[in-house]
Amino acid sequence: MNIPANSIDVEIHGNFVDGCEIEAGSGEMLDVRNPATGDVIARIPSSTAADIDRAMKSARSAFEGRAWGGMDIRARAKLVNRLADAFEANLESLYRLETLNNGRPVNETRAQLSRLPDFFRYFAGLALSRRDAVIPVEGSYLNYTLRTPIGIVANCTPFNHPLMILCKSLAAVLASGCVTVVKPSEYTPLTTLKLARIFTDAGLPPGVFNVVLGLGHSAGKMLAEHPDIDKLVLTGGTEAGRIAGAAAAKVFAHQTMELGGKTPVLVFDDYDIDRAVNYAAFGAFIGAGQTCICASRHLVQASIYDEFVAKLKAKAESIRIGDPSDSTTQLGPVISARQRDRVMSYCGVGREQGARLITGGRTPKIPGHENGYFVEPTVFADVKSDMRIFQEEVFGPFTSVTPFTDEADALRLANDSPFGLAAAVRTRDVARAHRVAAQVKAGIVWINDHHRLDPASPWGGVGDSGVGRECGTESFDDHFHVKSVMVATHDAPFDWYGDTTGQRRLN
Repeated sequence: MNIPANSIDVEIHGNFVDGCEIEAGSGEMLDVRNPATGDVIARIPSSTAADIDRAMKSARSAFEGRAWGGMDIRARAKLVNRLADAFEANLESLYRLETLNNGRPVNETRAQLSRLPDFFRYFAGLALSRRDAVIPVEGSYLNYTLRTPIGIVANCTPFNHPLMILCKSLAAVLASGCVTVVKPSEYTPLTTLKLARIFTDAGLPPGVFNVVLGLGHSAGKMLAEHPDIDKLVLTGGTEAGRIAGAAAAKVFAHQTMELGGKTPVLVFDDYDIDRAVNYAAFGAFIGAGQTCICASRHLVQASIYDEFVAKLKAKAESIRIGDPSDSTTQLGPVISARQRDRVMSYCGVGREQGARLITGGRTPKIPGHENGYFVEPTVFADVKSDMRIFQEEVFGPFTSVTPFTDEADALRLANDSPFGLAAAVRTRDVARAHRVAAQVKAGIVWINDHHRLDPASPWGGVGDSGVGRECGTESFDDHFHVKSVMVATHDAPFDWYGDTTGQRRLN
C-alpha cells in the first residue's frame, strides 16, 4: 500500500469556528510541509487575538445554548457514541492524511488511530455510569454533590501524535458537556481540521469543537492566557508548559499538562535479552523517537551490558528507513529540518562528552525523498548520568545505554532526572518489579512492556513532566465543578441569638 507523496495538492485552510472553516483576520499564512519530502502541502492562517476571541465567543455561546448546554446526559452520550462511529468510518482517510502530514509510517498511524474511537465510547460510558455522591454527615442532614461542566477547555496539541493526543482530551470534553477551542501544532493541523468537519457532519452542534491555527508562541500563547478559558490542556515541552501554565493561572483555570520526558528503561539480567532489545528498539524508535515516553535512557545490568549493546546495534541497523507511505517502511522522518538539526546537534554533544556512538548519527538520503528530514536510528553507549544526552530530551530516534551494578544503582540512575513521565522495567522477578515500580519517579510504569495506554488508565507525569492526568475517571472528573448541597432534614427551632450561651456548635 503506497500513498504518492504528491497525492494532495496545496490546500488553503482557515480556522474552524461555528461548524465551518472561516478566514482569519491577519491574512498572514504559514506553510505546512510533508516532512518526508519537504514539500508544502497546505497553508494555514497565523491567527490574531481577534481570531481567538471569535472562537472563544463561539464556544461560550455553544456551552450556554440549548443545543449543547441543554442536552440531556443520555442524549449527549448517544451523540458521542455516534461521533465514535463517524471517526471509525473515516479511519482510512484520517490515517493516510496523518502519515502525509507528520511523516509516521503508515503502519504506525493505522495502528494508533484505530484505537481512538474507543476513547469516545469509554467516556460516553462514564457519562452514563458516574453518580454524584451522598455524603454521610453529622446530625439530621442530607449532604449530596452536584457536578456541572467546567466550561471552555483550551487545548494546545503537539505534532507527534496529532489525533491521539487531541482525542485523549476531546473525548472527555464532549462526554462531560464541556466545549473546546483547539490550537493544533502548526506542523500538523490537517487531521484536526478534518476531524472537526467529520464530527460536525455527524451532528455535533456548532461551536462545541473549534480550531484556531497559528504558531505556538503567538496563537497558542493568546489562547492559554485568554481570560475566558476554564481549563487548559497542553502537551508540549516543559518550558512551553511553564509559560502557558503561568498565563492560565492568572484566570485560575484548571490545568492538565503533559510535558517533557526522559524515560528510563531498567533492564535486569534475569530478563530475556533478545526480547529486551526488541522492546528497546520499539520504545526508542517508534514515531521516529518523537514521543514524550521515548525509551531514551536504557539502564542495563553490567552482566549483560555488552551483549545488550551489540544486539541493540544490530537491531537498529536492521530498521528500514524510507517513504512513510510505503507499508514496508519502519522509520519515517522527524517533523522538520529544525528538529533534524536538533537531533544531529545532540549526536555532536554525545561525542564531545565522551559517549561511544554505536550506530546512527547520520542523515540518510532516501531516493525520491532527498529533501526529507530523515535521521538514522542512533545509539550511544557508556553514557554517564552527568552527560547532557542522559539528562536532556532529544526528541528523535536517539537512545543511550548506561550500565548499572544492582537494583539500588539502577534506581539511583533512573531517578537522576528532573522529568518523571514514564519508566519501564524488564525483569522476571515479580517482587523486584513491584519494588522498582513503587520507587521509580514516574507517573506511568510499564513492567515488561512499553508505550501501552488505555482510555481507562490515567496518563500523566510528575516533576518537569507536568501536572494532572488524561484518561480514566481522573480526567473525566476534572471537567466538572463540584457543588456541595446540605439539606436540613429536621424541624428543630433555631435562633442563635435567642440563646447564644446554650448553643453547642457554630458549624
